[in-house]
This record gives sequence, C-alpha cells and structure tokens, in this order.
Amino acid sequence: MRPVPRPARTSLTVLALLAAVCALLVAGAGSAFAHAGLTGSDPADSSVLKEAPRQVTLTFTESVTFSEDSVRVLSPENQRVNPAPAQYVDGRGNTARVQLSDALPQGTYTVAWRVVSADGHPISGAFVFSIGKPSETAAVVPDGSLDDSVVGRLYAFFRYLAYGGLALLVGAAAFVVVCLPGAAGARPVRRLLAAGWVVLAVSTVALLSLRGAYETAGRLTSVFDLSQLGRTVGGRPGTALVVRLVLLAAAAVLLKRCALRLRGQDAGAEPQDLGRVVRGAGAALALGLAFTWAAAEHASAGIQVPLAVPVAVLHLVAMGVWLGGLATLVTVLRSHGSEGRTVPAGAVSRFSTMAFAAVAVLVGTGVYQSWRQVGSWEALTSTSYGKTLLVKVAVVVVLLWVASFSRRWTARLLHEAAPAAEARTVLRPERVKATVGAPAVPAATDAGGAPGVPGGGELRGAAGPPPPEADVQQHVHQRVHQRRLRRTVAVEAVLGVVVLAASTLLTGTQPSRAAGESAAAAAAAAQEPQAKVATVPFDMGTAGHQGSVQITLAPGRVGENTVEAVVFSADGGLATVPELRLTLTQEAVGIGPIDARLKNQKGFWAVYDLQLPMPGEWTLNITVRTSEIDQVTVRGSVHIAPLPRRPAA
Repeated sequence: MRPVPRPARTSLTVLALLAAVCALLVAGAGSAFAHAGLTGSDPADSSVLKEAPRQVTLTFTESVTFSEDSVRVLSPENQRVNPAPAQYVDGRGNTARVQLSDALPQGTYTVAWRVVSADGHPISGAFVFSIGKPSETAAVVPDGSLDDSVVGRLYAFFRYLAYGGLALLVGAAAFVVVCLPGAAGARPVRRLLAAGWVVLAVSTVALLSLRGAYETAGRLTSVFDLSQLGRTVGGRPGTALVVRLVLLAAAAVLLKRCALRLRGQDAGAEPQDLGRVVRGAGAALALGLAFTWAAAEHASAGIQVPLAVPVAVLHLVAMGVWLGGLATLVTVLRSHGSEGRTVPAGAVSRFSTMAFAAVAVLVGTGVYQSWRQVGSWEALTSTSYGKTLLVKVAVVVVLLWVASFSRRWTARLLHEAAPAAEARTVLRPERVKATVGAPAVPAATDAGGAPGVPGGGELRGAAGPPPPEADVQQHVHQRVHQRRLRRTVAVEAVLGVVVLAASTLLTGTQPSRAAGESAAAAAAAAQEPQAKVATVPFDMGTAGHQGSVQITLAPGRVGENTVEAVVFSADGGLATVPELRLTLTQEAVGIGPIDARLKNQKGFWAVYDLQLPMPGEWTLNITVRTSEIDQVTVRGSVHIAPLPRRPAA
C-alpha cells in the first residue's frame, strides 16, 4: 500500500504547484501589450520646423497618467530641454503637454515618453522632430520591452501569485462556510486558509513596492524610495493595492472570529449558521477584494465600464470559489483518507452544487468579457488575446469533463449514504421473562423467537447497530468512491491552476478589440500608395502651348520625399520646356510656400530631398514656361500622409 503524504503538507503542495506554473509563465510570457496607444503629436514625428516650438503635445487613445519624467525632450547633444513635467491639455485625460526652453538651436530633437494607460499598463515610445534641418543626435532612448526588465518580471510574478492567493482564500472560506464547517478545526484546512491570506498579502505588498519602478522603468533599488511610494499610492493602481491590504486586515479579523466560533466541532458536523452578519461580511470582503482588481485592470477601460467592472468582480469571485474550493476539497479528502475516515457525503454534495453555481457565473460573465475584449470571431485566431482565450476555454472544457466524473462519484456516495441511514434500526436479541414449565418456543417462529437463548426467551425489535458485515461492506464502498473522487478532484485542481494561469496571462495581454483597431490603422497605412501622383492640365490659349504636368511625390508622407515632374503635350506625348517651378503650401495652417527647387534631368524635372513637415492637404503651385514670353501658373493638390505610428512598447 502506497504511503499517503502527511495532511500538513497538502497546502504546501498546492502552493508549490501554483508557484511552478506561475514561474513557467513568467519565464515565457514575453512582452505584455498595453491598452492605450499614441494617436498624434505636435510637432509630428519626423517633421521639420522653421522655428523652434514652444511646447510638445501628445494625444493618446484613452486616458493616461504620468510622472515627472513621463515626457522628456532631448536635444541633439542629449540634453533635456523641457524644464517642467508634463501637464494635461485643458483637463483632457488623454493628452500630455510639456513646455520647452527658449532659443533652441537647430537640429533633431527626440521626444521620449512613458505613461500609464487607464487599465494600469505602462506604455512607452519615442519620435523625433527637427528645427531648421535634420542633424545627427546623441540622444539615447531605451528600446527594450517594458516586461523584459527585472522589475517587470518580478511584477508579473507577484501579480500571478496574487490571483492564486485570492483563489485559495475565497475558495477555502466558501468551502468551510457552505460545505463543511467542521473542516475549520482541521489543521490542513487552517493552513490552506492561512496560506491563501499570506500569499495574497505578501504579493500585494510586493506589487505596491514595485509599482513605482514598474511605471517609471526604474531600477530595482528604487523600491526603497519613499517619495516614489507616495506617488504610487496617489495613483489608481496604488490606491487599489492599499485598499486590498485594508480588506485583508479585516479578513484576518473575521477569520479569527470564525475560527473561535467553530473550534471544537467535529469535522463531520453539519453546517451551522454563523449568523447573517458574519456571512454578509465575508461576502462583502470577497467582493471588495475582487473589486481591487476590476477597478485597475482591463474592465476599467474601454466600452461599457459601468457594466464591465461588476461583471469582472463576479467573474473573479466565482473563479476563487470554484478553484479554491477544489483545492480545499482535495485537502480534506487527503486528510480524511490518511486517517481512515470518510468525508460526509452531504459535504461533497454541497460543494458540487456550489461549484456548479460558480461555473454558471463564470460562463455568463466570461461570455460578456470575451465579447467586450475580443469584438469579433476572427480576432479569436488572429490576435494574441484571442489565442490565449481559446487555450483557456479548451482547458475549461476538459476541466468540466473531468468534473463530470467527480459528480458521478458524488452521486454514488449519496446513494451509499442513504441506505446506511435507513439501516440504523435493526433487530437485536432482548431477554424477557418466561414462566418456568411453560411450553417451549419453537426453534424458528415468525414472532422472532431465538433458539439457543439460555433459559428460553423472546427476541423483540430494538434499535441497535447494523450487522458488522454490512457496516464493513458499506465502509469499503464509501472508501472506494472517495478514493476515486479524490483522484478526479486532484486532476480538476491541476487543470484549475492552468486556467488561473491563463486568466492572469490575459490581464497582461492587449485585448483583441484594441489590437483590431491598431491592426486596422496599420492596414490603412499599408494601403496608402507608396507614391502620390497629381496631374494638372495647363492651357496658354494658343496652339502648341497646351498639355499637362504630372507631379509624383514618393513616398508621399511626412519627411523627406522625392519629387519628379513630367510635362505632356496635348496629344499625350512627352514635351520639353525651358523652365518648370513647383512650390507647395498648406494654407490651413499657414505653412509655405516651400520651393521644391526642381532641376532639369534632361527629359524630366526632379528633386530628391524635399522635406514636408506636416501631413494633410498640400496645394501645388506649378509654373510652366514654354517659350521666352509664354508661361502659365496652375494649381493642383496632393494629400501627404502621416508617418506610420510606432507601436508602444
């Protein structure tokens, strides 16, 4: 017979399994994607300005928060030229603006930015603009992923542990209160509850300490900076972590009170009413702990936030009740099995009902969250978020299939327990008085006589224990069913850890709806022609002085462009002219005229270094001279596209 591990090690085994899966995920998670993105800037990326700007403005897809070093403008010599930190523009939360120093010299300037999006994820990026003309720059901007640093990986690891601690704490408490109150007196269950509370508390303290360095890309030693900790507490993610610690302190008091109230009860006792106040306080604490995630994660940004936040809270609580309850059931089954006892069938039945309700809530809230974050069927297979979600759903399906076997063994336990209860009243021999010399009682009668009773006598029905053989057989059947139940529930717990890991991985992945918007913008940019062509006709009113000018700008975007101009005669053939001039203006913002300075290339006119500083509609002023005295100026237009947006790290 294989030795059964000591019950005291059960909770540590569950925690070790959870930590191992989390460690594997942290090692291979890669970059986490953010929810927000940069939509525009003033000056624009790669623009060339005639005069030095007074300020730099950034616009994002959603509200962001920033610190003193969130936006840095660096000179060609890598000197910071924005003396003050960023501020919102007219109170708009999706903007950031910094004032620049006076009398900036010519050259290329670098704008490096790092902000925190509304869902709590930091994002970063950089772009350049030039004053006068482009130049070499010594500015150095980090280009690595935000989560590839030591701080980023530690933050991800403790975030995973926090989810595991929540599941253990909420699930174990729900199991004790609803399914088996007597389990509160068992040391393995108490250790499991304590382990959940400690893991959640320690991970929360670690997240709060690392948050400032995580947001600002600081070093690990900066976690000891009290001023940075103060700024972290003032932000929404920091506030949520502080509230979580307060709720954990209240949970510790409640757990202590319940432990004192349930002390001394037998492990097989039926559920006793802990009181509405205690039950209500426990439910409120579970909802409050889940809210500290929902208020600072994906649910707090995007569409339908007032509905998404409570849905996320219910999803987290149901996850904890189900997965944490499974871990507790495994612990109780192993503990009772090592002691030669069986878990009450009623407790297993109550957990089955509670788990079914939790799964129903998970399915309902999960469908809504999937629709909100994914947005389309195609995104399930074309985005990282959708693929991870499919993996999670597949594991949940397998888990539910395994759970069906657990329900089967639970039903058999209940079936065995019912006749056992009915067999508590059986016949046992009881001696009665009889008259000496009376006729002997037959050896076997329907009245229940018992032969072989000294002095004669009569057997009467009386309450007593069941026959030993039936009791042993009943006990063996229950042990077999519980052993099988223990195995299937253990498999459920392992799959539950995988589901938990997939859930935590989803919190650090860009939702498919946001990824789809970014992909659509990138596709639109890719569909832009690689060159912009404008054909402008001209007519001087005399024969031989009619035709058209074809202007080609490549790539037709902000920055440096190649310009080629070809003159066609009225019949469509190539024509040569003694002079061709081109200037460009953007009347909407008062830029220009910019002289293209076309040069005759013996058959066409061209220039290869025309700088266009701004996107938008540009007016082409074309002067064509066909003779010493004949010339005409015509106008056309061309749309200059912005540079493709650089993805946020």
